[in-house]
Amino acid sequence: MCTVCGCSDGNVQIEGKDGQHAHAHDHSHDHSHDHHHGHGHHHDHDHHHHDHTHAHDYGAGIAGTSVPGLSQSRIVQIEQDILAKNDQYAARNRGYFMDQGILALNLVSSPGSGKTTLLVRTLNDLKGKTACSVVEGDQQTSADADRIRATGAPAIQVNTGKGCHLDGHMVGHALETLKPEPASLVFIENVGNLVCPAAFDLGEAHKVAILSVTEGEDKPLKYPDMFAASGLVLLNKVDLLPYVEFDVDAAIENIRKVNPAAKILQVSATTGEGMDNWLSWLSAAHSMILAGHPLSEQSA
Repeated sequence: MCTVCGCSDGNVQIEGKDGQHAHAHDHSHDHSHDHHHGHGHHHDHDHHHHDHTHAHDYGAGIAGTSVPGLSQSRIVQIEQDILAKNDQYAARNRGYFMDQGILALNLVSSPGSGKTTLLVRTLNDLKGKTACSVVEGDQQTSADADRIRATGAPAIQVNTGKGCHLDGHMVGHALETLKPEPASLVFIENVGNLVCPAAFDLGEAHKVAILSVTEGEDKPLKYPDMFAASGLVLLNKVDLLPYVEFDVDAAIENIRKVNPAAKILQVSATTGEGMDNWLSWLSAAHSMILAGHPLSEQSA
């Protein structure tokens, strides 16, 4: 997990209003790992006599992961410290969203699932109906934010550098520049990764996992934490089902195994199939945010 491996160390870049990088945040964590590995391992690995039919389960300990040089209890402590700090930032973001009547969604998936294409289609479908803005997360480049801005929706690019996920601190700074409209939708497109973003609350109302039919129906079982954390799963690229070996029923069954309560919708951002159901879900989720909110009285 990135909370202990150090992949989030580095310089995070957040765009300013003019598209330039206005903020540079050093998100390096002093984990006090004391990694004094001699690496003078004199293992006589006679591979001719090894039976490699066994599996190495590095997630079997109490920490759910393994880091060379760290005990399981130390890993747990580091993760608790980092996640607790993140949760403080996420709570601030959540309070802001609630105060403003904003529905914030954290879009998560592996790279190539079609997140950005789906988001572009969604923004175009909602144009003139609901104000939307986007926090776009990638390790490098502003390519996806440029695609988002081409729809007319405001977008802020957050480049995480070595980091493999957004965190509450990054999103909070992006919101300072983005300044989303009250009673609007904020889409947070996370870095393409089915592991680390599952652990980091950004203050969103829901995580939405996008699973492409080109990825395989076994992904929910391989990456259960992400699908367990997501309130909605979108099976994307269903227009490709005639051309790929993907068992929809098996995929749904696998999602249910790790998250029986998850809502599952089948969509195609290319053809528009299922998009009405996705837009209806968005509307219902936003209505729940606005229910009883002062903004709902103003719009009545």
